[in-house]
Amino acid sequence: MESYRTVAGEGESRIEVNGSTFLGFVSPARSVAAAESFVASVNDEYPDARHVVPAYRVPADEDAADGTGMLREWCSDDGEPSGSSGDPALNVLVQRELRHVASAVVRYKNGPNLGVGGLARSYARAVSAAVDDAGVVEERPHEQFTATVDYDDSGTVRGILESVGVEFDAAYETRVTFDVRVPVDDADALRDRLRSATGGRVELSSG
Repeated sequence: MESYRTVAGEGESRIEVNGSTFLGFVSPARSVAAAESFVASVNDEYPDARHVVPAYRVPADEDAADGTGMLREWCSDDGEPSGSSGDPALNVLVQRELRHVASAVVRYKNGPNLGVGGLARSYARAVSAAVDDAGVVEERPHEQFTATVDYDDSGTVRGILESVGVEFDAAYETRVTFDVRVPVDDADALRDRLRSATGGRVELSSG
């Protein structure tokens, strides 16, 4: 499956335009819920802001594999003149071919009106600078699955997961559960390897 572009992590920016301050924020987001949670966190951090303009491009299907399927693209002007803020912010994400990403721009106004064009340029600059701060990476589509084993097999499973360098979380309870995030193209081979190494004792389920 084809790789896609996203931000490497969270990024921030600060733009000053004729007395107005624009604070840009971006973050990776793999679902609508994650994107909206990120935007809510920015709103909570800046409750006195005149406007907080969100935009995101994330998987439309919450249950879909973390890959290149249909996207939900959404933005809001949050009280700014129509078309002056949300669309320019989202357009930055589109033009830079980013997905699995959320942005929010906080505006404090202390000067003259900037007009629709001035606002559009400022919001776009704030998002673009925040993306530059975060950095852009190429990612392969991923999926998640769970591997559950008895303690006797947990060391074997953990060793395999560490050796191939995939992301995972381990929970040691009555049995040991590994929540694994792996590139889609590598997932079947990894599951086969875990089955072989444990003599078929590993229990595998979709994440």
